Amino acid sequence: MALKKKVLLKVIILGDSGVGKTSLMNRYVSDKFSQQYKATIGADFLTKEINIDDKAVTLQIWDTAGQERFQSLGTAFYRGADCCILVFSITDQKTFENLSGWADEFLQHASPQQPQDFPFVCIGNKVDLEDKRVVDKSRAEHWIKSRNENIAFFEASAKMAVKVEDSFRHLAKEALGREATQQPYVIPSITLEDQHATPASSDGGCAC
Repeated sequence: MALKKKVLLKVIILGDSGVGKTSLMNRYVSDKFSQQYKATIGADFLTKEINIDDKAVTLQIWDTAGQERFQSLGTAFYRGADCCILVFSITDQKTFENLSGWADEFLQHASPQQPQDFPFVCIGNKVDLEDKRVVDKSRAEHWIKSRNENIAFFEASAKMAVKVEDSFRHLAKEALGREATQQPYVIPSITLEDQHATPASSDGGCAC
């Protein structure tokens, strides 16, 4: 039986410092959550293998710095992205107001061929802190409708593992299904013969 082709999707997570980008990534990849906060410097990534329909998909998930002094380091990783997650905290108005800036900056540096069709997911994180909510769900939905991008919206909790899996899986499906920008990169299969093959000499003689 032939092995499935593996598809590599590069996922970028963006948002202000402290909204839970690293926590969302760790919850999805490792099903772990830590109460300790440590700011991301530059960018870091984890990978996760999933299956979507008949495809074996490797998600390469890049967690970028939200602090302004580190943002220039993160933008270098935007190019080649297949999809993007925008994160805000439902307990922090400013993090929601900054979403447009994050989206616009990403599109500027990633330079997709068809930015209006580029797959985004927006996550309102920290729904476990409902009593501290300051951003209504309806307001987030209105913001999404005001933009032209293909954006799906989820309210989630990295701490309680609410809607985290759904958010990433939806984004992966969108990235695979789009006809847009660059096609998802297919990881070629390497056989033992490929690794040890010797190029033939152009004059038919010994390749010593």
